[in-house]
Amino acid sequence: MDRTGEMLIGSQVVKVAAYDTVVNPYDGAPASKVARCSGENALQALKSAQAAKKTAAQAPLHRRIAWLNDVADRLEAQTEFFAEAITAESAKPIASARAEVGRCVETIRLAAVEAHRLGGELFPTDATPSGVAATAFFKRVPVGVVVAITPFNFPLNLVAHKLAPALVAGNTVVLKPAPQTPFCGYALARLFIESPHATPDALSVVYGDAEVGNALVTSAIPRKISFTGSVPVGKIILKSAGLKKVSLELGGNAATYVTESADLAHAAARCAIGAFGNAGQVCISLQRIFVDRSVQEAFATLLAKEAAKLKVGSCFDEETFISALIDESSAKRAKGWIDEAIAAGAKLLSGGKLSGNVLEPTVLGDVTQEMSVVCEEVFAPIVSLVPVSGPEEAFGRMNDSPYGLQFSVFSDNLPLAMRAIDALECGGVVINDIPTLRFDIQPYGGIKESGIGREGPRFAIEEMTEIKSVVIR
Repeated sequence: MDRTGEMLIGSQVVKVAAYDTVVNPYDGAPASKVARCSGENALQALKSAQAAKKTAAQAPLHRRIAWLNDVADRLEAQTEFFAEAITAESAKPIASARAEVGRCVETIRLAAVEAHRLGGELFPTDATPSGVAATAFFKRVPVGVVVAITPFNFPLNLVAHKLAPALVAGNTVVLKPAPQTPFCGYALARLFIESPHATPDALSVVYGDAEVGNALVTSAIPRKISFTGSVPVGKIILKSAGLKKVSLELGGNAATYVTESADLAHAAARCAIGAFGNAGQVCISLQRIFVDRSVQEAFATLLAKEAAKLKVGSCFDEETFISALIDESSAKRAKGWIDEAIAAGAKLLSGGKLSGNVLEPTVLGDVTQEMSVVCEEVFAPIVSLVPVSGPEEAFGRMNDSPYGLQFSVFSDNLPLAMRAIDALECGGVVINDIPTLRFDIQPYGGIKESGIGREGPRFAIEEMTEIKSVVIR
């Protein structure tokens, strides 16, 4: 199957002199090839987006809504093609890749629905004497040019979370997909471009890393930067962007608290999914489990059993749940952190073996706050068990992190659950399920170093529009 990602400038294919090959992280087989782009190419794309932004803003909303629905229909009809592309580039197990395509379809359709609410508000100006005999309202208008920089871990759905809201709001977009999974973003962009409802030249796609990203971010052309990725890169973007709207989704260190009143079997089964799904390469992957001491031993036994049930192996196998990490350096880093923790006194409760880029689901006990597996974002199938003496200690230790994306609590105690909602310092709280649970319709984002702004179709549309205030005397 040919998977060639071309450079798209204003929706037109522009041939380049060289292409880069992407290999599958599981077996090293060629997965795709994409155009090698430069900073100058990025500026070409931005200038094209700038030239098209007036046309995009004037496109009737009903046409933009039809555009998204058409793309969703086409994507759903090509589920297997897109799932295979995800698996080829990222080694995401094929069953999980199909699930991502399904979520992507939902995300695009949700953005189309939310566009119906793209309205404003009328103000009662006569509420004050100075406002008598006037009418005032606001409306939402497109920001103009949006730069969308997306990650490898959800190479289709997280592209949709940026493209669909931006385009339906009437913007033009320059997309830079992750270097590890560029074809997935390109293939989705082609669906948008080839739709009969498409706004001409509203979408460009360029590839690369620091040089291309820096050119996109520092240019004066875009009004909005939407980035999902690492904290260090997010900080660079924030310093370099200048006077622009910036949304940053920068990852986390998700935690849960399993109380003595919880259904331990349910909690263990769900925690195994939350910690090891997508090989732990999820911003809200469960990394820290705080457990009441009275049930710690029983829960640890249950979790180890659940982890052992998960099939590890080839990403192309229909039964596989965990396959390779995205590259060799990520795999070696994760294994190194496990070894460092064990050398510092942590106990290996299960897993821990690395074969190629595939790391077994790993459960650690006797960890300390200073260990990298606890205080840093692991982004690998590693979870740590920490005994606590009640909710105050649990909440305090969960909050003792520079990250604040999503946390959860397993408990049949409703007052305790309500306390947790207020006490936990994060962007989202889940009760009686894993912090990895996210519905695409919800607002999604964090506090502290987990980022700025919110995604989710309704909230991304708000981020990608400006408020224009109107007074009629």
